[in-house]
This record gives sequence, C-alpha cells and structure tokens, in this order.
Amino acid sequence: MTNVVHLTIEELAVAVGLDKTVLVRLVQAGLVGERTDQQEFPPESARHVRRMLRLHGELGVSLTGSAIIADLLERIDQLEAELARLRSAYE
Repeated sequence: MTNVVHLTIEELAVAVGLDKTVLVRLVQAGLVGERTDQQEFPPESARHVRRMLRLHGELGVSLTGSAIIADLLERIDQLEAELARLRSAYE
C-alpha cells in the first residue's frame, strides 16, 4: 500500500508562488480542487495551478477560462498517455 502525499493549502500556495488568500479564493470559486472547502491537494494540483497562472499571465485568459483550458490540457495529456500505452501493447 502506497501513501499518497498531499499538500496543505499553505504548501500548495508556496509551491505555486501565490498568497494563501488568493489560492483560497480560487478553491472557493471551484477553480482549484474538487471541493470548495478542500484543504489538502494532490501534488498534481501544483502543476495545474501553475498552468492556470501561466495561461492567465501570458495569454491574458481569465482565471476561469484558464482553469477550463488547464483541465482540457490535462485530459489531453491523459488520453495521449493511454494511446501510447495501447499502441505499445499491440506492437
């Protein structure tokens, strides 16, 4: 059995370079995490938030739009990994 390490909201804020209150607002708005009262996050959340912030800062996409785009990009990454796995299984 493996232990999955989760980040506290404070640790996630430090990892992505955000003030905790800003991150709390993003969580409460449903843009980060699965629940609006979430206090612990899987490590992948840091990559998600960084991607959101990059889309927001570099492209001027709203935070809501950047959250949607980040979700779609992560889903594409998952599908590509699954496709590669299936291809290698059939070779």
